[in-house]
Amino acid sequence: MFEQYEHHGTAVWVQSALKGKHREHCLCHAPCQHFKPNTRWNCPMAQENYMMCVRNNMVLPVWECPDFLPINEC
Repeated sequence: MFEQYEHHGTAVWVQSALKGKHREHCLCHAPCQHFKPNTRWNCPMAQENYMMCVRNNMVLPVWECPDFLPINEC
């Protein structure tokens, strides 16, 4: 039901059925027009979420966002 694995050099726990699936559920990866990882133009909220995840060795998908803009509607 749960497993531990190494994520970015740190041992973390995850529900086995959800391991590696955060991108399937994250609005940023939907994809959103504002999501430009590894660039200075990345969405400020996505960047803040990512930095918090890095600091705390967590993975958090974004389920709701006021600025979401699907790429296919641009």
